[in-house]
Amino acid sequence: MNVLGLIGQIFKPAMEMIDNVHTSEEEKLTKKAQLLALQTTFLQDALQYESDQLKAKAAIIMAETQSDSWITRSWRPITMLVFLGLVVCDSFGWLASPLAPEAWTLLQIGIGGYIVGRSAQGVTKGITGALKKREQV
Repeated sequence: MNVLGLIGQIFKPAMEMIDNVHTSEEEKLTKKAQLLALQTTFLQDALQYESDQLKAKAAIIMAETQSDSWITRSWRPITMLVFLGLVVCDSFGWLASPLAPEAWTLLQIGIGGYIVGRSAQGVTKGITGALKKREQV
């Protein structure tokens, strides 16, 4: 479950409890509005945190891709090519022994991190461009 879904699940029992309280409809609506405002604040904070994390990851990737060192610029693509080679070799039975389940987990994490990192790099470029346009207005 993602963070946003978790926040919604945390507030759901409180909303149901408000429905079961013996009070006026107006007071119930007021309490629900207050709870929704609190939930919205939590969601905004969670989204801001996620955004900050993506920006930090993208900044690292951008620094690596703009580095003067060839190995710093190339280690991620090289790693992905090695992973691809291992997957192909394992699929055709060319390895002395099949990849262990832990190796597959490592591959999933590595590929997921690589894809998220590259996606974050693209998203950050879009966000940065939008922010620059907004500042000019």
